[in-house]
Amino acid sequence: MRIIKVVDYNHNWSSDYQKEERSIRAILQEELVNSFHIGSTSVPGLKAKPIIDILLVVDDIHKLDSFSEQFQEIGYEVMGEFGIAGRRYFRKGGDHRTHQIHAFQYTNIEEIERHLAFRDYLREHPEVCRQYGEIKSQLAMQHPNDIDGYCDGKDDVVKNVEKDAIKWYWTVR
Repeated sequence: MRIIKVVDYNHNWSSDYQKEERSIRAILQEELVNSFHIGSTSVPGLKAKPIIDILLVVDDIHKLDSFSEQFQEIGYEVMGEFGIAGRRYFRKGGDHRTHQIHAFQYTNIEEIERHLAFRDYLREHPEVCRQYGEIKSQLAMQHPNDIDGYCDGKDDVVKNVEKDAIKWYWTVR
């Protein structure tokens, strides 16, 4: 059973991302356009589930499927689109998940920029970041064994922050 735990920001998360990114880059080589540390572990000071989220931008999303065996060899479950058309999702660590990969083809601007805008907005708005962290902590205490309850509880907050983040993102570009 997976236990939902939200912890204080850990400065090692950045180096954990960089180490994993090097392994992924070695697999994908020229297929990888770019890689980004996203999600709560990418925002200094933000409380988070200790899972490194990685956004991969690839040349051809369908070609990514041919790397499934190499991802499995470094510990990932290959999950396909997993509910989002045009994405490839991978997770590592089983019930004690450590990493998640969200991969999109470089032409999927909307999904790519949505993730980057959310991350950057939280980095630049410390009060919103603090409030979001507190909400996540409260939800983890209320739903320690219920990932759906946890996610449903933060869904409206995420959507509102995301809406503000995308508008903000276009004003600072």
